[in-house]
Amino acid sequence: MAYGHTLPMLDIARLFAARGAKATIITTSANASTISATVDRERTTSKRDINIQIIQFPPLVLEDSNSSSSTTTTTTTTTCIYLPQSIHSITSKEMATNFFRALPTVQDPIEQLLIEHHPDCIVADMFFPWVTDVAAKHGVPRLVFHGMSFFALCAMHIVESNAPYYSTNGDIISTPKENLEIIKVDGDDDEENNQEFVLKFLDLPDEIEMKSSQLPDYVLTPSPVKELLAQIKESEVKSYGVLVNSFYDLEPNYVEYYKKNLGRKAWHIGPLALACKKREKPNIDENLCSNWLDQKAPDTVLYVCFGTLAKFQDTQLVEIALALEASQVPFIWVVKTSNHDEHSFSLPEGFEERMESSTQGLIIRGWAPQVLILDHPSVGGFMTHCGWNSVQEGVSAGVPLITWPLIAEQFYNEKLVTEVVRVGVGVGVEKWNAWPEMVECWVGRERIVEAVGRVMGPGEEAVGIRERVRELSVKARKAVGEGGSSFAQFTDLMEGLIVYNR
Repeated sequence: MAYGHTLPMLDIARLFAARGAKATIITTSANASTISATVDRERTTSKRDINIQIIQFPPLVLEDSNSSSSTTTTTTTTTCIYLPQSIHSITSKEMATNFFRALPTVQDPIEQLLIEHHPDCIVADMFFPWVTDVAAKHGVPRLVFHGMSFFALCAMHIVESNAPYYSTNGDIISTPKENLEIIKVDGDDDEENNQEFVLKFLDLPDEIEMKSSQLPDYVLTPSPVKELLAQIKESEVKSYGVLVNSFYDLEPNYVEYYKKNLGRKAWHIGPLALACKKREKPNIDENLCSNWLDQKAPDTVLYVCFGTLAKFQDTQLVEIALALEASQVPFIWVVKTSNHDEHSFSLPEGFEERMESSTQGLIIRGWAPQVLILDHPSVGGFMTHCGWNSVQEGVSAGVPLITWPLIAEQFYNEKLVTEVVRVGVGVGVEKWNAWPEMVECWVGRERIVEAVGRVMGPGEEAVGIRERVRELSVKARKAVGEGGSSFAQFTDLMEGLIVYNR
């Protein structure tokens, strides 16, 4: 799976191992290479019983039957599609579709591991809904991990429960239930977005509205992904429970809503980045980052990173570069492009040389030591794609956020950040993008400069954001400490599993 799922799963294994349990991580060879150093360190330095079990991702076998109209003969064509062992090697929408279609092919090796080891529980990513039934077959409780916030889980449940919607000349827009209102937006019939509408959530703890353009296309229109979402929801209900990488004081109303209104058994055990020491392998010398940051005044540096999956077109990179320069704010920018080559991208002529000579900017290609950067006292803002791990890491460090959501549930996370806990501002993105072909994430330099000023400037809004995020940072650290809410939740989980397995 993506690093945003793999790394928190690693941390969950580390939590179990830290409490004296034996933890085994099942993954592919490609993902194993990302986490092996951390696992080795846990075994040798911390003397914890944690291991990696590698399984291969089999090819996807597709069969196509053809009947001849002139004869009674039916021929079957079999096609084997060999897929990458990591989602980060996917370069097209077709490859992504085949990747998710192939996930059930690892059921047999995982079931064999359950038979051989008979663990006391199995924690499986949301994209493996069939694990619930396979585990139950062998008397093993299954825990679901989504890698999302409680807020996103609640909002997504309401949106998906009210589907179908359809949009953009797709005819019907469904009549909502009592927990959702649809507000139609008038538009020009010649425009592509002429059937845009707004969803108003009626029974969430906060007043939240979202444009239909900010929702995943697979929710709005008929899609095979909808079938997977239904399977995920069913497996979640039947599972032993759900693990959530969050802490109570960040979203208390949504912890309660998820448990009471959705009837889910769940444990908040985060922020995992704080509960476990971080496990990154940066593409840059950490001392170089630290030394560069040491030269800057407190709260003056903007950290810009859009995660491991988001890759912009060169035209968008140019706008970001010019905006950062125009803002006159010191920055660290982690750059990735849409051509999957970390070292090949087009920035404005002379930009990198100007940033280096003026020391205004430090550009990192590839993986950066994100937690180290965010924890440095000179960092005063974080421009982020709103991936949940990044949101948690920013909040845990007490750093205000500038939100630039792109894919998955990131627009829900933006709502939590900007409207519920109010620790950030958005750059104004209004279009959800279909990974990995992100072509509609254009934001002009003026809007970027404005957002940077609102967060990094001396104004009343910026002061309020800084105060709120710093308060949450203190609460996050207390949550994972002994006696904290997340620490207690994990203790409750462990004790429950012990009783279950007697």
